[in-house]
Amino acid sequence: MDNIIQGIAIYALPVIFAITMHEAAHGYIAKHFGDLTAYHEGRISLNPIRHIDLVGTILVPLTLFVLSKLTVGAGFLFGWAKPVPVNFSNLRHPKRDMLWVAAAGPGANLLMAFFWALMIKLAILIPDSSFAKPLALMSVAGIEINVILMVLNLLPLPPLDGGRMAVSLLPHRLAYQFSRIEPYGFMILLVLLFSGMLGAVIGPAITWTKIIIVSMFGLYI
Repeated sequence: MDNIIQGIAIYALPVIFAITMHEAAHGYIAKHFGDLTAYHEGRISLNPIRHIDLVGTILVPLTLFVLSKLTVGAGFLFGWAKPVPVNFSNLRHPKRDMLWVAAAGPGANLLMAFFWALMIKLAILIPDSSFAKPLALMSVAGIEINVILMVLNLLPLPPLDGGRMAVSLLPHRLAYQFSRIEPYGFMILLVLLFSGMLGAVIGPAITWTKIIIVSMFGLYI
């Protein structure tokens, strides 16, 4: 039980930062390209309360985390926040600008992964501090959760960010046909998750992305 409580304490802050920055980035870039929907609803904010979904941000990740600890398995963290509202028709160039709005979320997670790598470097520089070990553990968790969110959201499956990026890049007719998958996208994602196929598909990308990031900072985790 102590191990579970410690794990929750380590992962809580990185998860909150990861989902907050991800969602706020979508709203900020949408505003930049002409859509003020998220701005008017107060979603371009670093206040996590505005983005947290009780089920997707708290209950599902917490359940998966606890189950992974109880079964002594590596597990696979999965969750979601309240999606930032974007009216793509309000964008100055809807099809083209959709690419940048969608890419903003994974881009924010990549920047956060770099931030947590820097925090590991800081922990190494203060080895005698009582904050060094907790900071290092939290930073490792921060890299992991941000890389998972980035890679997961880059899957070319609407309504994930990768799906919207694909719609932006495909020719109009193909983009329209592909976008019709969106109502079933979440169901497809859950099937992939619980069948184990999702981990098999994105697991190697997650592993190699983490290796590349920590190697850039001369780290080994």
